[in-house]
Amino acid sequence: MSGDFSSERTKLYTIKLRKIINDLPPACSEYFRGIESTSSVLTRYGYALDLRLFFRFLMGTELCSGVDDMRSIDYSVLDKVEADHVERFLEYISLYPDEDCDNDEFISNGERGKARKLSSVRSFYKYLYKKGKIRNNAPTLVDTPKIHQKPIVRLEPNEIADLLDSAESGDGLTDAQKRFHARTRLRDTAILTLFLGTGMRISELVGINLEDLNFMSNEVRITRKGGGQDILVFGAEVRSALLNYMIQRESMFPAEGHENAFFLSIQQKRMSVRSIELLVKKYAQIAAPLKHISPHKLRSTYGTMLYRETGDIYLVADVLGHKDVNTTRKHYAAISEDRRRIAAEVIKLRDEDEKDQSNAINSDADINSDAV
Repeated sequence: MSGDFSSERTKLYTIKLRKIINDLPPACSEYFRGIESTSSVLTRYGYALDLRLFFRFLMGTELCSGVDDMRSIDYSVLDKVEADHVERFLEYISLYPDEDCDNDEFISNGERGKARKLSSVRSFYKYLYKKGKIRNNAPTLVDTPKIHQKPIVRLEPNEIADLLDSAESGDGLTDAQKRFHARTRLRDTAILTLFLGTGMRISELVGINLEDLNFMSNEVRITRKGGGQDILVFGAEVRSALLNYMIQRESMFPAEGHENAFFLSIQQKRMSVRSIELLVKKYAQIAAPLKHISPHKLRSTYGTMLYRETGDIYLVADVLGHKDVNTTRKHYAAISEDRRRIAAEVIKLRDEDEKDQSNAINSDADINSDAV
């Protein structure tokens, strides 16, 4: 079941999370225990990375003078944090040195990265404040960075056809890429078709196991963000692509521990998120060289096509697994421009006969003018 992959990932990130928590102030252990029942391990892992960065920043401020280790930061220090410190933290992460890298490399954060990290710090402080561990909640006094919406990048119908054609034929690939194409053609076509035909997330696709597919009912079971399971229904084109790959998949010999995985790499292991990102990029550069196409952009392409065909934003939200329809509306608001253009052409101010009569009068007037 897809739950097998989900449990593997949960175990992996639980171990990673515990390693990070060991280096953080004791207050963090209490915080992560407190939010365990209301958040996924991936969410907590992301919070831990953000909090580690926040405490590394605090270690360089006057608040931690005399503190040799961030594990020594106690509630009294946390209570002294003011809005100014949080604002300085957001300015700091615009460009800061990567302490986990031996080279002199820097990491930058834009408005989205800053907003996410501020959200992590706010969540931490909100928990401590609610529990009465601190009296001041400075992060709530800091404004969230304004996030400017980026235009939605998606494939047009001709680009979709070119993308699938390149995966099937190998046209446009380099000589080095063509050497592997015969072995991956069916798999790659199935992956791209599944993305474009269902709008599933890359994490959902990676987690698909053999027993998650039901070709009698054209259904696939996936694990959504947060760990919940859902059933997606796919159409005839997706079914054909998956069955073609399934025939090849049944003759493969997966590596130990990867026996249930549906999509396998050349090494006979479950494909990773990164490998699928590179796969999509490889074919997208052929089909739409001027666009930066990722698996998420294929998801946007599906959502756009579904909304254009149905005009039902609630259906799109349900199929894409959005918990809040406003999330869907925000992502596909640009499509409303197309609908406005349609509306602009629907209303006719004059019928064609009146327009022709008016044109004839104007034409006669022009002729008389020329004669004068």
